[in-house]
Amino acid sequence: MLTENYITISAPASRVFDLAADVLSWPGMLPHYRWVKLISEDGRKRVVEMAAHRDGIPVKWTSIQEPIPDALKIVFLHIKGPTRGMYVEWNINEEGPLTHVRITHEFDPPWPLVGRFIARHIVGGFFVHNIAGKTLSRIKEVAEGEANR
Repeated sequence: MLTENYITISAPASRVFDLAADVLSWPGMLPHYRWVKLISEDGRKRVVEMAAHRDGIPVKWTSIQEPIPDALKIVFLHIKGPTRGMYVEWNINEEGPLTHVRITHEFDPPWPLVGRFIARHIVGGFFVHNIAGKTLSRIKEVAEGEANR
């Protein structure tokens, strides 16, 4: 399963990166996030438990998060929950006054028979694409609101 979400934001890439990397603040900024709990931290890497909802349907997973500020990239590896093994990459690119953000989710579950169908249509199409889209839309709102002040 490969899912991509993309958005263009009229704000500095550094600010977009800061908002995206600060996952511990997401529940206060993103209405669809229920909580993010810090499990452990080692340098740039954090282990976090994340919980959101897709239009009232709760989801929860644990990830290793690694922000890479020099590359304006953030990577996640899901290590617990139904999406264990999912690799997520945020790529943030500044082009003049615009910032382009792409989130890619890759997931190939080891579930027999119907694994790929469920991954593509349920996990990717129904949950991941929706939640990531809401995340990007709200980060755009916040970043552009700050930039216009």
